[in-house]
Amino acid sequence: MGDLESEAQLKELAKRIAGEIVLSSNPGNTIRKWRNLLKISQVELARELGITPSVISDYESNRRKSPGIRMIKKIVDALLNIEYKRGGKVLKEFFVERVEIINAILDLREFVEPVLVRDFCKVINAKLITDFGEDDELYGYTVIDSLTAILELSPQELVKIYGSTTQRALIFTHITGGKSPLVAIKVTGLKPNLVVLHGTTNVDEIARKIAEVERIPLAISSKIDVKDLIDSLRKSFT
Repeated sequence: MGDLESEAQLKELAKRIAGEIVLSSNPGNTIRKWRNLLKISQVELARELGITPSVISDYESNRRKSPGIRMIKKIVDALLNIEYKRGGKVLKEFFVERVEIINAILDLREFVEPVLVRDFCKVINAKLITDFGEDDELYGYTVIDSLTAILELSPQELVKIYGSTTQRALIFTHITGGKSPLVAIKVTGLKPNLVVLHGTTNVDEIARKIAEVERIPLAISSKIDVKDLIDSLRKSFT
C-alpha cells in the first residue's frame, strides 16, 4: 500500500475497528461486519491468526466468550495484515469515505450459493407485499441503519453500501413508512433484488408505487427487533 499517506492512517483505522468491537453490545457481530467489509473469509482470518476457523465462527456467533482486549488486537491486526498483503485496495476506500458510510452498515454478507427471495423472507419473518419476485435469487444482504443512511448519505455514497452485487437484499431498519429508502434507491438508479422495511406494518403508498414501477420486490418485517433480525440472518447464513 505504498500510496497510502502514512502508517498513522493504518493505526487510525485499527483503532476505529478495535474501538467499535470493544464498545459493541455484540462483539461477534462487529467482528463479522468488518471481516465481511474487508472481504476476508473465516478461513483466511483463522490462518493468519494460527487458529482454526471454528474459533472465528464461535466468536462471531457468540458461542465463545467475547474476546478480550489482547485477542481483539490480534484479530484487528490480522484483518489489516491480510488486506495489506492484497495490496490494500479495500482499505484505501476507507480513507476517502466518510465514517457515516461505515456506521450505516449494521451487517452484511455475500452468499456462496444463491438464496430465493421467499426463503430469505422466511428467515426474518418478512412478508412480501409485491406480487412478484419471490423466485428471484439473492447473492447477499446488507442490513442498513436507515436513520444514518437516508439522513446523512448522498446518493453516490448510498451506492457504496450495496456490497459487491445489487443482487441482494437491502434491509432498512427503524422504518416508519418506507418512502425515504425507496426514493433513495430510485435516485441511485440501482435495483436490489429485494428491499425489506423493518419495523413497520404501514407502508407508504409512494413506496409501494416505486417498488411496483421499478419492479423491486418489497417486503415488511416487524415481528423481531434489530438484534434478533441480525442473529437470525447470521444463524441461517454463516
